[in-house]
Amino acid sequence: MFDLERWEEIFETISKNKLRTFLTSLSVASGIFILVILLGIGEGMRNGISREFEQDAANILYVWTGSTSVGYKGMNPGRRIQMKNADYDFAVQKHQDELEYKSSMFRIWNGVVNYNKESGSYRVEGVLPDYQFLENSGMMSGRFINHNDHSGYEKVAVIGKRVNDDLFKGKQAVGEYIEISGINFKVIGVFTDPGGEREETRVYVPLSTAQRVFNGSININNMAFTLEKEESFEAALAASTRFSEQLQQFLKEQHTIAPEDTRAVVVNNSLENAKRFYDLMDMIKFFFWGVGICTIIAGIVGVSNIMLIIVKERTREIGVRKALGARPWSIVMMVLHESIFVTAIAGFVGLIGSLALLELVGPMIETQYIANPSVNFNVALSTVFILIIAGAVAGFFPAWRAARIKPIVALRDE
Repeated sequence: MFDLERWEEIFETISKNKLRTFLTSLSVASGIFILVILLGIGEGMRNGISREFEQDAANILYVWTGSTSVGYKGMNPGRRIQMKNADYDFAVQKHQDELEYKSSMFRIWNGVVNYNKESGSYRVEGVLPDYQFLENSGMMSGRFINHNDHSGYEKVAVIGKRVNDDLFKGKQAVGEYIEISGINFKVIGVFTDPGGEREETRVYVPLSTAQRVFNGSININNMAFTLEKEESFEAALAASTRFSEQLQQFLKEQHTIAPEDTRAVVVNNSLENAKRFYDLMDMIKFFFWGVGICTIIAGIVGVSNIMLIIVKERTREIGVRKALGARPWSIVMMVLHESIFVTAIAGFVGLIGSLALLELVGPMIETQYIANPSVNFNVALSTVFILIIAGAVAGFFPAWRAARIKPIVALRDE
């Protein structure tokens, strides 16, 4: 005899279990959501770091000297090392086929700059023409220092945008004269710098002029180089590391510095710095993947547990199906369909929600080390397909258990 109340109880149990499964799958959706957001933040951090390095030439090497930290060949530690024009000339001559841009620098300390009644203390440097490209500086007006200015000891200056705003108050600066520590220089250009306001508080003059006018003799404070482009980051890093080691070795030999002394001569290789940051970003991204996957696994385990509960509560229904001729594989597919369907829906909800959030909020995030957080859509979609496969695995074991239930045992279940 057909038991209507019993079938109503069965259908009510099915609906209740589907609701329970759906609620559990929300943890899966949150796992996908968290994973994609974390990957987006990781990509934003990489973009921010890349932008910081792009403010200067990508493969720039800065060289400066300090004091010796160990004694060598009878000389005491604490000896101040002073580079000369000859050091720069030798480096350029030896590596001329490898170099793209190059410049030595002589810094004028406490450079006071005056124009009419306006005055300010700015960083004044004697540089060579290539320095514009080493700093990625752009010209707002006029031109940068050229080789004629350097060879002719011309008293000309290129000022930063901030200096121009402070001293000229919006007036045309090119062609006007400024005083640098009491000496007149003609302004020939105004530059901008991607590094921002701090970099635009500089004043550049020809290196030869700075050395002659400000008693620099043949001394230089820094050297900067960029190497020719390579086919890959790894090749560029290897070339810059080799150049750095050779230059350090030469300077140590030239100035009688112990080979193990790391403070007397410093070569700051931007590619090595970039590699350290990129390695750190890769570690952070790996950590983000771990957090997201663990969250997803927790959701999958929850789905698997719920499917076990569903199978247990639907034991009598499964027994009826098998008694009516349902094959074991059809029972397996019945449970798998529910597990995969709910997991897939939850995954796509989490994916769409996270991508929408990154699309809306991402362009608004502009900090020093995070820029335009985003995630590759193919990567995000791959996580969903992995999730669906995991959902199938999570549902298979409860499904297999359901398929092995004997009809006579199932029909006796209360």
